[in-house]
Amino acid sequence: MGLLREQFLGSGEDALDTGQMDTLDVLVGGDSWRMGDLADALRVDPSTATRAVDRLTRIHLAERLPDPDDRRVVLVRATQAGRTRHDEAYRRWRNVLHGILAEFEPGEREQLAVDLERLVAALDRVVGLTAAR
Repeated sequence: MGLLREQFLGSGEDALDTGQMDTLDVLVGGDSWRMGDLADALRVDPSTATRAVDRLTRIHLAERLPDPDDRRVVLVRATQAGRTRHDEAYRRWRNVLHGILAEFEPGEREQLAVDLERLVAALDRVVGLTAAR
């Protein structure tokens, strides 16, 4: 798993952690984000989103800018370097996933998709129940 993680997220000083990659993934999905909206999209505490953005801005994959409509608000967006880094990681992930799925017969891939959907739904239910306690 370590080698696979390095392939997608980099290695050494250039490596991103999964939270930073998740943040970059959300950032490239829009033009710019208010920090609160970004934290909501990531389903994390605003301080967690801020730390991820701090790291991404230090390595020039994201940037902060003032909101043109409200100077009290700071927006965050992916830089071109961030979009390029995201696209490269996504392309590598897609190639690996294609190779993995090629190991399954078509009917097995369909069953895997059904089972993964059930797994995600169960995970959402359990996490929701745990959070409600």
